[in-house]
Amino acid sequence: MNLKDFVADVPDFPQPGIIFRDISPLMADGKAYGEATQQIVNYAKDKEVDMIVGPEARGFIVGCPVAFELGIGFAPCRKKGKLPRETIEVSYGLEYGNDALQLHKDSIKPGQKVLVCDDLLATGGTIAATIELVEKLGGEVVGTAFFIELKDLHGRDKIKGYDIFTLMEY
Repeated sequence: MNLKDFVADVPDFPQPGIIFRDISPLMADGKAYGEATQQIVNYAKDKEVDMIVGPEARGFIVGCPVAFELGIGFAPCRKKGKLPRETIEVSYGLEYGNDALQLHKDSIKPGQKVLVCDDLLATGGTIAATIELVEKLGGEVVGTAFFIELKDLHGRDKIKGYDIFTLMEY
């Protein structure tokens, strides 16, 4: 099964000149979504992962079914002000400003092996911030996994030294 057949290219979204890679058709097809999830599950098994962390919001779509299949927990990495209990926070730069991500302070235990999952590796800023949060809590990031990598945006450069698994490249 060619998973790229289930990704819709949306030109000029969210702004002119951008081609948005929409995974909605992939999620809408049970076999394709299952195949994508299973490929990440197989990758994670080799890493002996204890916990999945996914950044808001599409990281939830990728990470939750992986965690379920592995029988392990999932910790949501959210935008500032979205988590109700005590958190830690990391700020990071965007092309158009700054943003911040948070994790609950008790979401990762020291020494836990963590896989960070998201739909897309683009510039790497969100994933680098997520990794920083996991490590601040004492977790060991043993890998990162994505449905899609946008090679021209060089996101790998921001997460050098971490194992990167992607299903599709554009």
